[in-house]
Amino acid sequence: MDVVLLLKALVLGVVEGLTEFLPVSSTGHLIIASQLLDFQDEKGKVFEIAIQTGAMLAIVWEYRARFAHALIGAASDPVARRFILNLVVAFIPAAVLGLAFGRFIKEHLFHAVPVAIAFIVGALIILAVERRERRPRIDNVDDMTWVDALKVGIAQAFALIPGTSRSGATIIGGMLFGLSRRTATEFSFFLAVPTLVAAGAYDLYKHRDLLSVADVPVFGVGFIAAFISAFACVRWLIRYIATHDFTIFAWYRIVFGMLVLVTAYTGMIVWSA
Repeated sequence: MDVVLLLKALVLGVVEGLTEFLPVSSTGHLIIASQLLDFQDEKGKVFEIAIQTGAMLAIVWEYRARFAHALIGAASDPVARRFILNLVVAFIPAAVLGLAFGRFIKEHLFHAVPVAIAFIVGALIILAVERRERRPRIDNVDDMTWVDALKVGIAQAFALIPGTSRSGATIIGGMLFGLSRRTATEFSFFLAVPTLVAAGAYDLYKHRDLLSVADVPVFGVGFIAAFISAFACVRWLIRYIATHDFTIFAWYRIVFGMLVLVTAYTGMIVWSA
């Protein structure tokens, strides 16, 4: 068993878990971390499915009562039906645009410099939104209409650009469209489930020939690390936003993006495409 490979899997699992639900872009962090750790082969794409699944299941476990109620009550409870409908509606824009432009995006934007630029641009948007005076009109996910969900879904589609952040796009987009900070954050969590399941299933089908029983330990370490770190992060974030805004994440994005750009410009790190 390759101990170094297991350590790389552990690090990447933690990176995924800590960044998937914060407005800092898990994809951007994984692109950069994978290059630094030299974990960029074709099998690495399948590994990313494993760790994203681990992070997603942390949401399912944390909100298991909510998801169970929605599934069981869908036949008789209009609130449960609206919750499911909203997730479906919000999922559609990113799914359609991802299928249409996914190949182009991966060929041209999945490397460090475009990611760094997206980090900085996203940070400026977060700062602008947080400085606006606003009065939320929706304080509960159950009060959202399908139109509200569609708006958040359109915002999520911008996260197809690596470095933008799926969570950042949905949370900040939701706040722009009238959701309270907590409501936007929780809906972003819920929307992650169908989004990551669909993306994972699609990538798994494309790369199914790369699967091997020998990779189970590596995938298992990454999966568990992502689950635990994501679970801890989600619980922390809900407490954090009760008394704080997202400004600190914007400044982190700026520092992180500038660091990547400086290292690329000076040649300190040769970031590959």
